[in-house]
Amino acid sequence: MPISLPICPCQINPSSDDISAPLLYQDCCQPYHDGLLNNEADKIDGAKPDSAERLMRSRYSAFVLIKPEYIVKTTLPAQQALLDIKAIESWAKETDWAGLEIITHTPKLGKRHAQVEFKAYFKTPEGLQAHHELSAFVKTKNKADNDARWYFLDPTVELTVTQKQPCICGSGEKFKRCCGAYI
Repeated sequence: MPISLPICPCQINPSSDDISAPLLYQDCCQPYHDGLLNNEADKIDGAKPDSAERLMRSRYSAFVLIKPEYIVKTTLPAQQALLDIKAIESWAKETDWAGLEIITHTPKLGKRHAQVEFKAYFKTPEGLQAHHELSAFVKTKNKADNDARWYFLDPTVELTVTQKQPCICGSGEKFKRCCGAYI
């Protein structure tokens, strides 16, 4: 049964009252969540975010709505097996999310990278707090079907790749010249 939320979680910004035309969850992040989570484990079809900012917003909504599988599947595939899905789920459940503020979106850093600076707000007994982050994203292309997709580069995942090895995103470039500059 689909969730029906009045306003998509990514549309709520506690630092601003200016929401001129907020989108409903069903018209915003739900198609991304449903498109990725309702398919077989190895197959990714359906709606996909067309920018790093859209991916960031859909990931925030996935934390709010406790969809840890979406968080894992939208992280760079080479990092996915290294993520602790139970810890992600636990953190999402224990956090009292209050809203998202996109500070800047740099859509083009080189050929395939982008950055999103954001604040994810949450409530604590001391009041409203913010997790402030500058996140890196990479757009990969599947050579078999020419499908391009944005992924989050998780800087908390310890990688065993060296700077001179092929990049973890599959670009064919050396890691240091590709994703290594952003992790």
